[in-house]
Amino acid sequence: MSEDVPPPVADPPPVADPPPVGDAYQPDEDALRLAEALVFATAGPVTARALSQLLPETADADAVLSALRARYAGRGVELVEAGGGVMFRTAEDLAPRLRKVVQVPRRLPRVAMETLAIIAYHQPVTRAEIEEIRGTALAQQTLEALMEAELIVLKGRRETPGRPAMWGTTPQFLAQFGLNDLRDLPRREDLLLELPVPTAAAVSPEPTGEGQGEGEAQGEGQGEGEGEAEAEGSGPPPGEP
Repeated sequence: MSEDVPPPVADPPPVADPPPVGDAYQPDEDALRLAEALVFATAGPVTARALSQLLPETADADAVLSALRARYAGRGVELVEAGGGVMFRTAEDLAPRLRKVVQVPRRLPRVAMETLAIIAYHQPVTRAEIEEIRGTALAQQTLEALMEAELIVLKGRRETPGRPAMWGTTPQFLAQFGLNDLRDLPRREDLLLELPVPTAAAVSPEPTGEGQGEGEAQGEGQGEGEGEAEAEGSGPPPGEP
């Protein structure tokens, strides 16, 4: 009596290891060219969310921008983070040479820069609060100039008598000053300079003996000059006996 031998069981197919997380998506050349064109054609910062609207659903917009930033690293034009997105900017080390032929935009007046700095560090802030910090009145033309430059915007109204307007900065402010976030602003403590305290000797230097001698000599010279003038003036006037 023969025993039934079960058929051999086939081995399961090998399971491929999952790809590493960092290599899950590799941007192709078409995605890089599309991102490059979008950043070039957009006046403001480009976010990954805006780029994702143009890429396939399987594409990773953040990975595309990272690859594009690596491609432009060290070139005359670089892809930098600013205003919550990315922008093309000329390399910082080339700026001094470019100023010889490239016209630099007209700078804001001093009062406008002071007002903009107060708004950036104290926003949302009212006009009365700006005047209190500056210690002087603020003209409406200054706020209008900052609004025209798209550096400040109305952030609402304070729930106090009169409901004054509150002002804050815009994404254009971050982009113009090369900031990615308001937290990138320099600390106010770092902007304050401690002036050296003058020493007592520098404030009231003691007179030296040489100075006293010169003073005495000048006094003597003045006395001699005055004596000679009196002697000459004591004689009779011309024409009189």
